[in-house]
Amino acid sequence: MRITELRGAGDEALVHEAWRLRIARVLMRISAVLTHLAIALTKRRQAPARLPELEFYAEAGAPEGALYADGQRVAQLQGITRL
Repeated sequence: MRITELRGAGDEALVHEAWRLRIARVLMRISAVLTHLAIALTKRRQAPARLPELEFYAEAGAPEGALYADGQRVAQLQGITRL
């Protein structure tokens, strides 16, 4: 039954119920679209950046005080031979 047909019957309760159901359907569709969008955005998220792995070598033959980050020499610690 269409809303215009219900108005002809003069039953206001049925007209309000029809509008309520129509609005509920629209809200359910919007909810489904937003849920789909949220899932898509979550999948695009990048993995959290990891902290660099710091290394210090105090072995015989290693440069004294050399500090490495992820295998690359990044600094020379003056006056330090052991940590």
